[in-house]
Amino acid sequence: MKSNKVIVVVVDGMQYQAAITQMGFVNHLVEVGKAARYLVKSELPSLSRPLYEVLLTGTPSSVNGITSNHTVRLSGQKSIFHLTKEHGRINAAAAYYWVSELYNRAPFHYVEDRFQNDVEKPIQHGRFYFDDNYPDSHLIIDGETLRREFDPDFLYIHSMGVDNAGHLYGSDSKQYRGSVIAVDTILAQMLPIWMEEGYQIIVTSDHGMNPDGNHGGTGDDERNVPMYGIGSAFAPGVYEEAVPQLAVAPLICRLLGIPASEAMIPHTFPGVKI
Repeated sequence: MKSNKVIVVVVDGMQYQAAITQMGFVNHLVEVGKAARYLVKSELPSLSRPLYEVLLTGTPSSVNGITSNHTVRLSGQKSIFHLTKEHGRINAAAAYYWVSELYNRAPFHYVEDRFQNDVEKPIQHGRFYFDDNYPDSHLIIDGETLRREFDPDFLYIHSMGVDNAGHLYGSDSKQYRGSVIAVDTILAQMLPIWMEEGYQIIVTSDHGMNPDGNHGGTGDDERNVPMYGIGSAFAPGVYEEAVPQLAVAPLICRLLGIPASEAMIPHTFPGVKI
């Protein structure tokens, strides 16, 4: 069993309401007492690159300096990738190339950085894509391939299909809702495998989406995102009180059994049994 190993799936641009109404299989796990569901309030600005940094370092933009999607540089904070490497653990990521730019090298080199395997880097094993319409089915299988090949203690999987549909058609569209259903269908194939092997699993998002096809502001449709916790560390149920997004990174450290960074803010997650 791999109870101290963690898989984090970040579905970019998936608002809370879309998740709880369209993710049939994941919410089925909640209904039958095999998962916990949380409402998470994203940090500001509700933009992708700043919130990748929030999720992976537990620090806000005012501290880390990643203030917009145009801030193209390495992070100055210790991420979960840094921390796992420091504590002798293995990590891997199948993610959008901005994640590589934050922790391995900036700017991204489309040929040299697409596939990365270097245990001396913060992200030790990486598969990075750079088209917003890269299929979520391919991306999640990229992550599963990394899991099978390298058996990482921390696996980060980050898809872009929902965000892409939201920008093209807005959150109140059949295309956006359909993209959430599509991710749920793929996860319905992978989650039972990961659950059977005893992983602690988090499924969440960086930010939501508004009907205009934008995000970055303060509205609930842009800031309210889901977090599903699956595994022995989570007491099943629905937890409706909003949890700050800054709490996610230190929670992941707790699940991994490694110390959080000094910059991370401790927060008590309801229903977490560690």
